[in-house]
Amino acid sequence: MPFVIWLTVGLLVGAMGTLIGAGGGFLLMPILLFAYRGANPEILTAWSLVAVLFNSASGSIAYARSRRIDYRSGIVFALAALPGAWFGARLTSHLSSSWFALLFGGFLVVVSTYLLVRSTRHVDTDLQADLGHYNLWLGAALSLLVGLISNVFGIGGGILHVPLLVYLLGFPTHIATATSHFVLVITVLVGVIAHVASGSLRFEFLPLVPLVIGVSLGAQVGAHYSSRLSGPWIIRSLAIGLVAVGIRLMVVR
Repeated sequence: MPFVIWLTVGLLVGAMGTLIGAGGGFLLMPILLFAYRGANPEILTAWSLVAVLFNSASGSIAYARSRRIDYRSGIVFALAALPGAWFGARLTSHLSSSWFALLFGGFLVVVSTYLLVRSTRHVDTDLQADLGHYNLWLGAALSLLVGLISNVFGIGGGILHVPLLVYLLGFPTHIATATSHFVLVITVLVGVIAHVASGSLRFEFLPLVPLVIGVSLGAQVGAHYSSRLSGPWIIRSLAIGLVAVGIRLMVVR
């Protein structure tokens, strides 16, 4: 596809990824799978993680300026997720393209269905709300699992981390999205390093340049508008369209 199309894809993925604190990988991976059907999933996840890295770094800068990141929990969660992020990136090499599409499609269906069901539950949408008491060690254990799963699929992990922080740990949504983005910077960087070490990250993928530019710019847009959406709508945004994408990946492989 032309440069301008990949740039547009990057802008949209970056804006939505930062808006909901998910990094955009859950949107980018299906696009890559459809655009490069039959390609080595390890290479596609490596490309996706690079885009997510720039998206999360740009978004974290914007969230840091607005002082919405809880650094204490973010650092603990990131450190806990590192082993999972490393092994998850390496596990991708053992999956064929057909099995990867099947598992990823099923993953999208399960997660999006769960989010749609739980999106009606009340969450704290007050942008002035402070972070109350929460189980730090439970969050660390969950982060280890998130790091593993997210780096297997090259999605970054925010699509899992945000609802876990909100529903299980009681984070206000605006703090959850910002802190999740901060965690992404560290864990995705480890995943990218793992792909570099295995030789699966190949930089002859020319669309990677406009994608990186697009997600970096889009992240600033998403961070700006995130404060204008209510918590339930941020969570629902995670699920919109993912059921259909997941089913298509499972059926058309």
